[in-house]
Amino acid sequence: MPHKIGFVVVSSSGHEDGFSARELMIHAPTVSGWRSPRFCQFPQEIVLQMVERCRIRKLQLLAHQYMISSKIEFYISESLPEYFVPYQAERFRRLGYVSLCDNEKTGCKARELKSVYVDAVGQFLKLIFHQNHVNKYNIYNQVALVAINIIGDPADFGDKSNITSREKLIDHYLGHNPEDPALEGTYVGRPDHISPLDDLAFDMYQDPDVAQIIRKLDERKREAVQKERYDHAKKLKQAIADLQKVGERLGRYEVEKRCAVEKEDYDLAKEKKQQMARYRAQVYEQLELHGLLQGEPEMRRSFTLPLQPLMDPSSPRCQKPVASPPRPGEMVTENPRAAPFLQEKPSSHALTPPQLSAMDLDESPPTAGPLPRSNVAGAYSKTWSCREDALLALYKKLLEMPIGTPKEDLKSTLRAAIFLTRRAIKDIVTSVFQASLKLLKMIITQYIPKHRLSKLETTHCVERTVPVLLSRTGDSSSRLRIMASNFIQEMALFKEVRPLQIIPSYLVQPLKANTSTHLAMSQLDLLARLLRDLGTGSSGFTVDNVMKFAVSSLEHRVYEVREMAVRVILDLYRQHQALVLEHLPPDDSSTRKNLLYKTIFEGFAKIDGRPTDAEIRAQKRAATEEAEKHKREEIKALQGQLAALKEPQAGIQEKESGAAVPRSQDTQGRKATPPGAPDIPEDHCLDNLCIFCGERSESFTEEGLDLHYWKHCLMLMRCGHCRQVVEISSLTEHLLTECDKRDEFGKCHRCSEAVPMEELPRHIKARECNPAKPEKLANRCPLCHENFTPGEEAWKAHLMGPAGCTMNLRKTHVLHKAQAPQQGKSPTVAKSGTTGPKAGSKIPTPKGGLSKSSHRTHTQR
Repeated sequence: MPHKIGFVVVSSSGHEDGFSARELMIHAPTVSGWRSPRFCQFPQEIVLQMVERCRIRKLQLLAHQYMISSKIEFYISESLPEYFVPYQAERFRRLGYVSLCDNEKTGCKARELKSVYVDAVGQFLKLIFHQNHVNKYNIYNQVALVAINIIGDPADFGDKSNITSREKLIDHYLGHNPEDPALEGTYVGRPDHISPLDDLAFDMYQDPDVAQIIRKLDERKREAVQKERYDHAKKLKQAIADLQKVGERLGRYEVEKRCAVEKEDYDLAKEKKQQMARYRAQVYEQLELHGLLQGEPEMRRSFTLPLQPLMDPSSPRCQKPVASPPRPGEMVTENPRAAPFLQEKPSSHALTPPQLSAMDLDESPPTAGPLPRSNVAGAYSKTWSCREDALLALYKKLLEMPIGTPKEDLKSTLRAAIFLTRRAIKDIVTSVFQASLKLLKMIITQYIPKHRLSKLETTHCVERTVPVLLSRTGDSSSRLRIMASNFIQEMALFKEVRPLQIIPSYLVQPLKANTSTHLAMSQLDLLARLLRDLGTGSSGFTVDNVMKFAVSSLEHRVYEVREMAVRVILDLYRQHQALVLEHLPPDDSSTRKNLLYKTIFEGFAKIDGRPTDAEIRAQKRAATEEAEKHKREEIKALQGQLAALKEPQAGIQEKESGAAVPRSQDTQGRKATPPGAPDIPEDHCLDNLCIFCGERSESFTEEGLDLHYWKHCLMLMRCGHCRQVVEISSLTEHLLTECDKRDEFGKCHRCSEAVPMEELPRHIKARECNPAKPEKLANRCPLCHENFTPGEEAWKAHLMGPAGCTMNLRKTHVLHKAQAPQQGKSPTVAKSGTTGPKAGSKIPTPKGGLSKSSHRTHTQR
């Protein structure tokens, strides 16, 4: 069966002082592992020699929390070349690689445990470490490996030559003898089963001495099962379970002792050492009492402190075994066998020292003062009511603590209480969470002032609890989210907390890309509320840090978060207009294409009392409608004048007809005109006349005139943007004020013409246009861009005359027809002197005629 394979380090490309690669041969909670030299060249290499030629089934790597290699490659070989340096690449066969995460999600406080399955035979394993992930902690660009574990089977079961090599190398390892069976539990039917005791996580959590005892007991348990001594096997199974908790606790104590030594707190280190000795004594005594150390004389020791190891009799309401702090997850990637690459599965655990979660990696539980010591067991109970009772009991005892208690006792009690409070804040049970808030408020507002502790203690309370409280504002339960947010706001306004300006500094931290929607919304909501309560004067909030946070939040993937960031910016603008504008892009058309910035700038306009773009457009629309209404009234008046003019002309025509020919009536009493009556002079009637170009034609009925305006009149043209028929002389005014696309045009102040907005800057900068003259001195043609004689008649001469505008397409078409007369006939010339189509000539009906309203619109002139 696969089991843990011992190894020694053959060589490495380098290491930092005190962190040799040989540290990888030790598996224990306090190991530091290997670190590369500072500012080293990449890649870095380590070569391991296994105690025997074996078939590797599984590799486990425990990465450092911030000295993380981006990629680690694996090579295997049957033997090494004669000279280690340089290594002969052909001797090693590449197995593949694994990639390590950058650990940003945990703030570089958790260690990643990679577990990959391989299937390769050899005795030498080479690891190649590539460039490190960059973070603020890794200032020397190093890579590190805390531990490596190799699990496999001997490749040559019948080859006894390996025994000598094994005996030479085994002393370099931890004392675990590969010849002794590493027990796979009672399930021995699967040849590929790997015992949990061979897993790297087991050794990294356990005290080494206890780990050896567990392995021995596991071996005896297997023997008992094989001999069918099931009662004894059951007893051993329970002992192993209890010993695993003991080993984890002793491992935790060892880590705490090491931390105390590093901080030169030797009193605490001594206390931890004594605590370990007492605890180990009581455990071994009970093991010996039950006969579980039989056959292990080296573990029989004399101890004089009979204590119950797993029981705390002072637990409130709960007389149950003390559970060690919950083991954090381990980031494990179990990879199916693959060649040539090691394919990774999503990681499921994060390995950290056994007593701490990823969030608590930078701290160890403080030594509990005499007061809260009895509540620790209840706070760690699996029963929520016990946890709640422990907090309420601690609340009561802190309130009753007498004045005059030594400061050191007060401080140690406070820090222990805050440690328990911080843990309870993470509790998923609402009543426990509420009890933690109640306890925290009492500590800040009553306990610290009552005993006149310094601001440092208040700062400690706030800094240790606010990050956890903020994380609860992203909870899936809306009730817990609201409770956490309201308490943070309340705490920020405490007279003891407000001068410290700590909470605002947390709220203006930029949102990460993976921040949950609830958490982002809560942070912005809290910032907005506290900004109204505290302002920006000596509060921890400044216009600069709030605007940087809000502007970055405008890029969040969730619309509701972006919308809330807009509200924060508008709230701040009411107090600091100029400073807010410094953090935003200029208010122009390109910026307003972004809907968020358009909303922001329109909000600014409302705050300033200025009309928004929508209001300005509405005003322009109303003005245009008023102008159209006025124009329609003028047209109506003009039509009335035309009708009045027609009546006397009709009377004159009737008199002239009567004088020339006697009146005659038909049998029905109606008037009739004799066949020989002369035609009515055209000059005496305004019918059949185009009032723009002066052309007269019998085809100019109401429909004929519409067709003439739509296609042929030389004084008119169709707007290429809205298709409305307009006078050429007023085309510029139309494009700037009347056209549906008027927002797309601007006026050049040099030539006075309408120019598309996207071309206007280049047009103005080039200064190549023909300058316009004042209106009294000259007319300006929008087609050929020339200045010519002022006056109304000059427009006709310019647009209709042969020597006039060369860009009038309707005139060009007419002139082209005139230059090719048919059968020697010259084209008809209108009385006004302009060239046009023959009177009465047939013109195809347009697909869309000019409406009567459009025709009348142009009769003003």
